[in-house]
Amino acid sequence: QYFKDVVIAEHHLGFKVIVDWVDNHTSNDNTWIDLHPDFYLYDENSIIINPHGWADVSQLDYTNSNMRKAMIDAMKYWIIACDIDGFRCDMAHLVPLDFWAAAKLALIDVKPGLFWLAECEAIEYHSVFNATYTWKWMHASEDNLRANLNVDDYMVVLNNYTETFIPEALRVYFTSNHDENSWNGTEYEKYGEAAEMFAVFSCTWNGLAMIYSGQEMPNYKRLKFFEKDHIEWSGIFSLHDFYKILLTLRKKNKALRAGDQGVITKKIPTNFDEKIFAFQRKIDNQSIVVILNFSEFITEVNLIENLGKHRNIFNGEVYDLNESSILTTGRFGYHVFEKVDG
Repeated sequence: QYFKDVVIAEHHLGFKVIVDWVDNHTSNDNTWIDLHPDFYLYDENSIIINPHGWADVSQLDYTNSNMRKAMIDAMKYWIIACDIDGFRCDMAHLVPLDFWAAAKLALIDVKPGLFWLAECEAIEYHSVFNATYTWKWMHASEDNLRANLNVDDYMVVLNNYTETFIPEALRVYFTSNHDENSWNGTEYEKYGEAAEMFAVFSCTWNGLAMIYSGQEMPNYKRLKFFEKDHIEWSGIFSLHDFYKILLTLRKKNKALRAGDQGVITKKIPTNFDEKIFAFQRKIDNQSIVVILNFSEFITEVNLIENLGKHRNIFNGEVYDLNESSILTTGRFGYHVFEKVDG
């Protein structure tokens, strides 16, 4: 009942609620192991397989049609009982695509408009899923930063995404999540001073922004994975306004729509293209201009283009962004501008 109450409260606030759904495997003490042992895959010694060396889980058998039906029935339960709005599907690429297609078809009549998020980067899975993770970008951005590479090196991944994924595919950008935090470290371990800059990118590039628990504080703690480990809430939320401003901009400005083919996203030339990543996103009369400094030096940035009057969303100052304007950008700093009328 508590979870039902949470969903009702979130809906009243205008939120959608999706649940984490693990279809590839179950825990080793799942009731299906006793009730439906044929739902699992076994090795040559008749022992249930632990997939990918994950000793704490048991591999399901997707050649078993009864197991597939039971899985879809379980998904139906959470929609009917709790009125959830979709699924975040764990390691979705490990489950056959035809199962996801069958599940989506079976659930359309239960609740139209469900949101399907896949924890994978398999292009073909967009035939079912609305959104997928951008693991390649996250790893490349960390590696490129450590190696002090130039903007063109970052653009390799982004250009590949543009060229290979369907235009309406929603790509999810992030600087941290539960796996990353536990296994590879917080965003500050990965990005250091550049963590906020990459968060700005995640919130403004063509995609959806994902924020992990505690990032609004921020959380500097690497959380344990296999046991309960509390975030050390300080009561001080230094980045609350930072994320609120960015997400409010996303909500109200059509230029930041993800997967909208009417939105034009283009890189803007600057006087220092090696380390300054400047881009504009625009649709109709709405425009967002973002400047990211990928260097550890304070830089005077000159945009080699006339873009008109824009307001800095963080301090409210209005600038005429043209070929003669100079913007001081701190080390690993950023600017986000929104076009003003007139």
